[in-house]
Order: sequence, then C-alpha cells, then structure tokens
Amino acid sequence: MTTQKLWHIEEIRNAKSLNEENDRFDLEINHPQFGWIPYTLAPDDPDGSISNEELLSMMGSSYAQFVPPTSEEIITRQAADVRAERDERLVSQVDPLVSNNLRWTELTDDQKTAWTDYRTALLDITKQSGFPQNVTWPTFPEGNWNLGR
Repeated sequence: MTTQKLWHIEEIRNAKSLNEENDRFDLEINHPQFGWIPYTLAPDDPDGSISNEELLSMMGSSYAQFVPPTSEEIITRQAADVRAERDERLVSQVDPLVSNNLRWTELTDDQKTAWTDYRTALLDITKQSGFPQNVTWPTFPEGNWNLGR
C-alpha cells in the first residue's frame, strides 16, 4: 500500500470565490515542485495531496468576493450551450448520413425530406422565439438508422 504525498504549500495569491457560499475558490498556489500554478479549492476534492484546510487558513478573508453573473452573461452562456448541443447533434446524427453519398442515395424521397427538415430545424434552433432559455428540439427522424454509433 502506498501513501499519498502531502504537498505543503507556503504561498497563495489571487484567490477568488466561485460561489455565494464561499466554499469554492480559484487561486494560485506556489507548488514546491511546479512553482506557481492555478488551483481550484473545492470541499468535495477527493485528491488530498494538498490540504485545503491549510489553504483556507492562509487565505482567511483575503479573496475577491463572488460576483453573480449578470442576466446577459447567463443568456450568453445558455446560447452557447444550446449551440454546442445543436452542433453535436449535427455532427453525430446528421452528417454521417447526409454527407455519405452511398447512405443518402439509399433513402426514399420521404426519408430524405425528413432528414432535410430535421437538419433545417436544428440549424434554425436559434430563430425560435424562446431561444436560448426555452427551445424545442426537433424530433429525430423515425427509422432504424445505423449512423456508425
């Protein structure tokens, strides 16, 4: 059985609270082996090679307070998340079929229409009136699709 090494940290800087509870922080630590490195102090950190209790003691109340995101920042993040989900669906669901001429030509006209409509609905997700907080994802075309997944 090996014992995990406990690194002793003597300096910290640029601590910033990540939440209202002030129990998660981003900071920099002067690591004895790696020098100044970014570190996230979290109560659920399973690592244990650095004592979060020591870091909290060193930090005291010397940290930048948490600033909640603005409504605009929240909406921007939500929009990015929806676009990322849309892009993932295009790449993993649509592209393997529509960009493969052999697969595409095997489809019936109705199937091609269903896939074209699905792709268009994904591309138009940002045009929905509820975007980005309330979007309705288009229904995946019916059928047994082997998309290489």
